[in-house]
Amino acid sequence: MTSFPLLGEPLALDLLNTRPAGAGDLIADPAGLAAWLREQAGRLTAIEEVRAAEVAAARAVREAAGVALAAARAGERPPMAALRALNDASAAAPARLELLWSPESGLSAGPRRDAATADRLAAELAEAVADLLTDPRVRDVRQCEGADCVLLFLPSHPRRRWCVASVCGNRARVARYYARHKP
Repeated sequence: MTSFPLLGEPLALDLLNTRPAGAGDLIADPAGLAAWLREQAGRLTAIEEVRAAEVAAARAVREAAGVALAAARAGERPPMAALRALNDASAAAPARLELLWSPESGLSAGPRRDAATADRLAAELAEAVADLLTDPRVRDVRQCEGADCVLLFLPSHPRRRWCVASVCGNRARVARYYARHKP
């Protein structure tokens, strides 16, 4: 079973964090992507069977997102190729509003994308990336200060320094302790 080191950030960051240092690509195959999608339940349209096409679509969006986010965090213009890739992914499965009725909750409206599963997944992920890139807090996105950690997070507190305080934060505290008490 695949373990994801950091979840619960904006969806675009959760996607980028599927390639942590030393762990390889956690969504490199259908089983890994299916596990990640289960962790994201309620944030993306459910997929019954994950195939190679969905893996390729998610990885393509992740690549474009990484390049675009690096530029946006620095206050620079994202490369046109990255923006084009994200726009193309979004355009492949445009959303329309669909009205739904449920006896439990009554009338509701939600997005519907009529497209192949891989295109729909890519469009939903590209939309999440667009939401992050256009968020005024995009420049607040940080990389964990833990040694060899590459995970990204959007801090809810300005003093947050680590992706997970009980992991990277604890390692830093232990390292400082041993450095102070070294014979």
